[in-house]
Amino acid sequence: MQSFAVSYTAARTLAAGAVEAPPPGPGEVEIAPAYVGICGTDLHIFHGDMDARVTTPAVLGHEMSGRILRVGAGVEGRRVGDPVTVMPLRWDGTCPACRAGHRHVCQNLDFIGIDSPGAMQRRWVVPADTLVPLPADLPLDVAALVEPTAVAVHDVARAGLEAGERAVVVGGGPVGLLIALVARTTGADVRVVELSTGRRRIAQELGLTTWDPAADDVSELVEQWTGGAGADVAFEVSGAAAGVSTAVDVLAVRGRLCQVAIHAKPREVNLHRFFWRELTLVGARLYDRGDFERAVALIADGSIPARALISRVVPLAEAPAAFEALEAGGDVMKILLDCSEDDDDAAGGAA
Repeated sequence: MQSFAVSYTAARTLAAGAVEAPPPGPGEVEIAPAYVGICGTDLHIFHGDMDARVTTPAVLGHEMSGRILRVGAGVEGRRVGDPVTVMPLRWDGTCPACRAGHRHVCQNLDFIGIDSPGAMQRRWVVPADTLVPLPADLPLDVAALVEPTAVAVHDVARAGLEAGERAVVVGGGPVGLLIALVARTTGADVRVVELSTGRRRIAQELGLTTWDPAADDVSELVEQWTGGAGADVAFEVSGAAAGVSTAVDVLAVRGRLCQVAIHAKPREVNLHRFFWRELTLVGARLYDRGDFERAVALIADGSIPARALISRVVPLAEAPAAFEALEAGGDVMKILLDCSEDDDDAAGGAA
């Protein structure tokens, strides 16, 4: 059986067309993806930055929602038609990280959608234990943002953020705003630092206070905001050298820096300030099942207004143009690919 998919074939090249769609084996399910989000990691792959890791042709996509089509032998508790998302991690269970209880950062991790075929296709077979059920009344376009929301839930937990603390989020892209929104649900006071006028506008519409680092002295604003103490927590989500410096500079004595963004090259860090203020640096990568379940609950009850982050929805066959639109920046926040069967397959091609 064949399916329609979008595959990465080489730097800045995506192919849209037919791929083989094997039936689900024992312990597996076949899903019909409804919506798939394009994220920063997908763009890194598109640019060719991850060619040493990705085997081409590679079907991308790990932010998704959909419904079960078929259930393989031995799978219990899953029914055809159930709405689901996927926690796209497979670990070996035997490496030192897994044995220590940190399976989500398995030293031999298979990140589905990077290391193995992802969700940008109409038929997708995954292990049944990667499924996370969705409420029946949760719209599937909104549910496609569960995965990045789970990232934010994990990041806020890694930072140990508590009610009443002050947090600065450096970088107001989709994950940055989700971190700010999750942080707000903890009772923290949050500020977002973002260069883009369009992204600051979206953040403000969500009730978040924003600062423009091109126009404002962020360190001075933090001094005023905190009475000279500094922020308890900073989340570095920008991926820029200047963002790292800002995140370190705004922290209070014994403040915590949570490193979220992926930096393609080493950055200079003011270690004297870490010494002088006894700062703590924590890395935050991926999530566990509890983070996913918390993300589903936050979106379902409206605590995270995920729909506000969806800039547009386009047919799966138009994925190449969607990648280019995200590269261009501007007001674009999150683009979803509609994987429904009535897409015009003839729109497929190469970019």
